[in-house]
Amino acid sequence: MASIEQISDDPKYTIKKVCAQTGIRPVTLRAWERRHEVLCPRRSENRYRLYSDRDVAILRWVKHQVDSGITISNVVNELRSMQKSGRWPEVAPDAQPAPARPAEPPAPPMHYSKELYAAVLVHDEATASELLKEAHTYFDLLTVFTQVISPMLVMIGEAWFRGDIRIATEHFASAFVRGKLMTILQSQPARRNAPVILTGCAPGEHHEIGSLMIAVLLRGEGYRVEYMGPDIPLDDLLEYSSQERPAMILLSAGSMEAALRLRHVQARLSSQRPTPIFGYGGRVFVTNPELRQQVAGLYMGSDLAEAIENVNAALQADRNRKLQR
Repeated sequence: MASIEQISDDPKYTIKKVCAQTGIRPVTLRAWERRHEVLCPRRSENRYRLYSDRDVAILRWVKHQVDSGITISNVVNELRSMQKSGRWPEVAPDAQPAPARPAEPPAPPMHYSKELYAAVLVHDEATASELLKEAHTYFDLLTVFTQVISPMLVMIGEAWFRGDIRIATEHFASAFVRGKLMTILQSQPARRNAPVILTGCAPGEHHEIGSLMIAVLLRGEGYRVEYMGPDIPLDDLLEYSSQERPAMILLSAGSMEAALRLRHVQARLSSQRPTPIFGYGGRVFVTNPELRQQVAGLYMGSDLAEAIENVNAALQADRNRKLQR
């Protein structure tokens, strides 16, 4: 079998292509790079990560070790030790790099965001749909959500605030995005035996785009996600939780009033067995960090990537505690 060292180190694959070849989720790969320095991918002129065939082979080897039950930190330590001694892991016969064409994005995400903004301004749904479709061929969902859709919605909101557009256009943009997110969510498999996560918006909260994005990304992570929608009555949610027995409940709030309605959710969940993990987030907790001291539970972080990492870490820790009992 060939040594990984003998494989080309020419950078040419985007993170989306690498994840498709290795079966590693983008959020997981970013976490491995940031926390464990598994790889240090080079950057294109547009500042996007680019990976080589050697990088792909390393990731396949790392994933195989992790899947066999070895912790990621121990796998990385073994890899570093082998490299320092001049040895490299061997490529398994079924892990030879698959041929793939380089997929350099023709433009950065912000280009797609501005084009999407222009299409939405004139209510051109067909063009807007094509732009999102093209963006997703080059970028993973997290990038599309955070660097294409979210900036477009910010531009729409600012234009409405300045009086440059009608409220009808702002509503069209929100409805268009919500429809696309729901289509993605419903197209993803609902895994029966995966941990159940209930997501939605706090009572009184009607801005649901962020919560929907979280639901889509968590389904992509392999969880069984039930999206409960905006303005969830807490009594109904808690009653349903006692029947469904989810592993986690995630609620978002964008206003101070909605955030304060979450103060007693964790206490009310404590009587349920097993007790779900309660997580919360939303822009009001970013702009008013003191609110986090008033709401008991797990703060999900300031962005989507951090939220996904925190969900994975919390549920993994919960599984480990249950195994130790």
